[in-house]
Amino acid sequence: MGDLVGSGAWTGIAVACGTAFGLGLVAIGYGAVRRVVREERPGFWRALVVRLPGEWSRRRVVIAVMVGVIVGALTAWPVAAVLTTVAMLTLPGLLGPDRQAARRTERMEALATWTEMLRDTLSAAAGLEQAVLATADIAPAALEPEMRELAAAVRSGRPLPDGLRAFAEDVDDPLADVVVAALVMAAEQQASHLAPLLTELAESVREQVAMRQRIDAGRASVRTGVRVTVIVTLGMAVGLVVFNRPYLDPFDTLTGQAVLAVVGALFAVSFTYLTAIGRIEEPVRLIGPTAPHTAAGTDLGGGR
Repeated sequence: MGDLVGSGAWTGIAVACGTAFGLGLVAIGYGAVRRVVREERPGFWRALVVRLPGEWSRRRVVIAVMVGVIVGALTAWPVAAVLTTVAMLTLPGLLGPDRQAARRTERMEALATWTEMLRDTLSAAAGLEQAVLATADIAPAALEPEMRELAAAVRSGRPLPDGLRAFAEDVDDPLADVVVAALVMAAEQQASHLAPLLTELAESVREQVAMRQRIDAGRASVRTGVRVTVIVTLGMAVGLVVFNRPYLDPFDTLTGQAVLAVVGALFAVSFTYLTAIGRIEEPVRLIGPTAPHTAAGTDLGGGR
């Protein structure tokens, strides 16, 4: 068998692991000492970290790199180390439950419920500001933190339109922008017949919820198929490494590593495509990032 790195393979691997471990300790120490300076002067690495997916925590990245190094040391395949690291970072989000979509659906249902609560409270001859404060105390759990912030802002004397805009920014949902836009217009222009409009908005939100649930059901079957494919592929690879290692001897060569890299790239492209076709394009938001507003005379985006 022709080894890829020669007779000193294990010595080289040990040196590489020791170097990586030492560099990791240096990075941790540097981060602890220079944290404030790095935050004040964001550099290339900090900008790169900001662009990474939110679920890629530092602990997850460290574990993925460690597992990749171990796999590379056990197989003497550098490409296997890279592929393992990438798989540890990306596959849990792809194969696991879509928590983000479930949370979005839950918040949309809560938004529809709150809109109906506002309508019913307004029907009892309460003003809009009083209705917002009354419903904030009994808001659905998915919107409870944002509603608590909105009620606190209004009680502290902040104008209702500004508080509603901040609420929309906290919720960060296009459908919430639609509801808030109607409420802001009613608060600024003293619009009448707001209750029928809230009824239509609540019905529209519930239709969106039903549509998303149907889409999520279709995506669930695709994710199940991907899980089966990944589990079978990984199981076969692990089985061959453990029980029939000579069968994989061709991968010990430079050509074998190139072929392994191509196969890994093909898997990565296919999973990326599956993720892209399952993503739902969000509509354009009506309310932009929160900025200082005056009590009146601002549009929904925060400017004249």
